[in-house]
Amino acid sequence: MHYFLLGFSLISTKGLKRFVFFPLAINLVLFSVAIYFLFGEISASIVWMVDLIPDWEWLSWLKQGLSYIIWPIAVISILLVFSLIFGTLANWIAAPFNGLLAEKVEQHLTGQTMDDTGLLDIFKDIPRTLGRELAKLSYYLPRAIGFLLLFFILPLFGQVLWFLFSAWMMAIQYCDYPFDNHKVPFSRMKYVLGNNKSQSFSFGITVSICSMIPIVNFLVMPVAVCGATALWVEELKDQV
Repeated sequence: MHYFLLGFSLISTKGLKRFVFFPLAINLVLFSVAIYFLFGEISASIVWMVDLIPDWEWLSWLKQGLSYIIWPIAVISILLVFSLIFGTLANWIAAPFNGLLAEKVEQHLTGQTMDDTGLLDIFKDIPRTLGRELAKLSYYLPRAIGFLLLFFILPLFGQVLWFLFSAWMMAIQYCDYPFDNHKVPFSRMKYVLGNNKSQSFSFGITVSICSMIPIVNFLVMPVAVCGATALWVEELKDQV
């Protein structure tokens, strides 16, 4: 949790602010569109479901009660499921900018300049960066489908498992940027995070919770990139 919270101070650090802008803007646009669309669909769906109940006077209490029950369940489900799905989409689009932000944060924390920091090198790295995102997506999709099935088949147990899976994926998603900047293979990165499960899950859980908080979730991407880079510099770098 300390490293994620540290990210809030890092995004406001002089010299890093301009590298925060693009990830922040991408996150803001995608989440705004997603929330507007999804909550509009929820409202329409709940009205449709309630209208299925006959308009008999003695059933009026059921229609009202059903609306109150469905709303929180639907909102919690959307926050749990779509915060990760849209977060993954946002990270896919913002991957080159997140890698650059992680690089600049590491330079700020260590005082050491990395080898390939020129604009040309950044453009050269875009195919590799997107390939890395594809590797994360390939790792994520089959597991997400399995956990989503459990989410709907066994609601309470499935929600707990989905939340823990989301936390693990958040750790992988954001810690991967500093690992990738040093050309550490994806499999090696997963191994290192697996050897540091308490740190990985506590960081990922914090990111997941903040991803479900309105307004705060707009800031999560750059904050998590900065926090994960600080975690890499102080805890994980020496293990590679």
